[in-house]
Amino acid sequence: FLRTDAVCTLNTLQTNASALDQVRRERGHPEIQLQAMRGFLQRAGLKVEELDHLNIIHVTGTKGKGSTCAFTEQILRNYGFRTGFYSSPHLVQVRERIRINGRPIEKDLFTKYFWQVYNRLDETKESHGGTMPAYFRFLTILAFHVFLQEKVDVAVIEVGIGGAYDCTNIIRRPWVCGISSLGIDHTSILGDTIEKIAWQKGGIFKPGVPAFTVKQQEGPMTVLQQRAEEIGCSLSVCPELGQYQSLGVEPVKLGLAGLHQRSNASLALQLTHCWLQRQAAVESAAGFGGFGTAPVFEPSPRMLKGLAETDWLGRNQTLTHGGITYFLDGAHTTRSMQACVRWFSEAAAQHETNTTGSLVRVLLFNATGERDCAAMLKLLVPCHFDFAVFCPNITEAIATCNADQQNFNVSVENMLTRCLDNQQSWRVLNGREEKPEAEFLIGDGLPLVAEQRSATLVFPCILSALRWITQGKDPVLSDPSKHLIPVKVSVNAKAAPLRAASNIHVLITGSLHLVGGALKHLEPSLAS
Repeated sequence: FLRTDAVCTLNTLQTNASALDQVRRERGHPEIQLQAMRGFLQRAGLKVEELDHLNIIHVTGTKGKGSTCAFTEQILRNYGFRTGFYSSPHLVQVRERIRINGRPIEKDLFTKYFWQVYNRLDETKESHGGTMPAYFRFLTILAFHVFLQEKVDVAVIEVGIGGAYDCTNIIRRPWVCGISSLGIDHTSILGDTIEKIAWQKGGIFKPGVPAFTVKQQEGPMTVLQQRAEEIGCSLSVCPELGQYQSLGVEPVKLGLAGLHQRSNASLALQLTHCWLQRQAAVESAAGFGGFGTAPVFEPSPRMLKGLAETDWLGRNQTLTHGGITYFLDGAHTTRSMQACVRWFSEAAAQHETNTTGSLVRVLLFNATGERDCAAMLKLLVPCHFDFAVFCPNITEAIATCNADQQNFNVSVENMLTRCLDNQQSWRVLNGREEKPEAEFLIGDGLPLVAEQRSATLVFPCILSALRWITQGKDPVLSDPSKHLIPVKVSVNAKAAPLRAASNIHVLITGSLHLVGGALKHLEPSLAS
């Protein structure tokens, strides 16, 4: 009960007036964000200087920063270090964002540390204009507090958005910094060109702290080099993963699927190698100042084992429940969707060679924020889905308490409008431009399923969509205690191919929040 109360209290920081006012005031003055973060950190009883003791690895990027952090954390844990890992967003429970030794912080510890930090901030708010930190800021402060209290040997910190003005960038002295693949995302905050985005990402560089990046396009790479020179740090470009094998080591195996993970793995090898050198008081081979190619070294057995054992939910993940195979990937930019399509095409083809009988392919899609949904959907057309299903990131239309997955910043109406827009985009992309037969029918504040002539449907929640797609073939989804809005007879009639199919392949993509909501139902243990 206390933990649920903590999460519900945390959710108020998404919407309270002071938090929204902070956003409005700082929108045109991003440098104020770090100043405000230092103030909140101090009010929580922490000093910026204390963060120096966390031996931090700081990682940013557009695509692959979370996977890079996961590889990095797993490798260092294999060396026997006590690791802290802060990432975002969470998929099922907010505790996933703060990990100790690879596992989400225990419920009782989360509750204890939450109230320690929250109460200190709450007690001092009257003397600070009633201000409380917004959701992500609070969680960042909480993560630092947890890692200090739990005395971790290393903290792997994933940037939230950007770098220069991200609230994680109050870190003064990380041991090493990394930048994964860059692309276009969060343009209203970071800028509308990849060069502007690169400038923001390079903002995590610190004087005298070695930095590594993967191969980038010429424009953003030039910006990163300039940032490194201005700030006064070395910047090294990671070699291709295959180059490590040229030293005679066995082929590098990765626990995360997809060719795009190879550059993330190489970055993780360089970050851990550099960190371990500092840990052993050996000066980094990269030195301080200058630009070049990172050295190719022979990965240790513990490094290779770490890469092979890395697990990162919701990224190129496959789940098989009988005749139904779920392919889950939180791709939410055009570049990450390109990688997702490559992975899905290969993985699905491999699964098809091992199955017999008829097969139906289904896309379950949603995207949020300012994403270019039409561009992502266009990339998915060549996958030849038999059905395209759209739903908002609402786990259940008749809700039990899903406090961990509540988002109060977007209205249900906006979410559903986005789903209908995505449905229409899909129809146009597939050469079916006619209007739907009927719009949503509203009942009890939530829509029923819309009738469509083509194989595209919109559902009011993730569970409704999954139950319709699986047609009773996945017992994990048939919890009788969850009574959903009934599906119309005409909509059930469209599911005849699904009922007749021996095998169903479902790609769930477009949003990590969608993937997280699906995993809550497909892997119930994650929600316990």
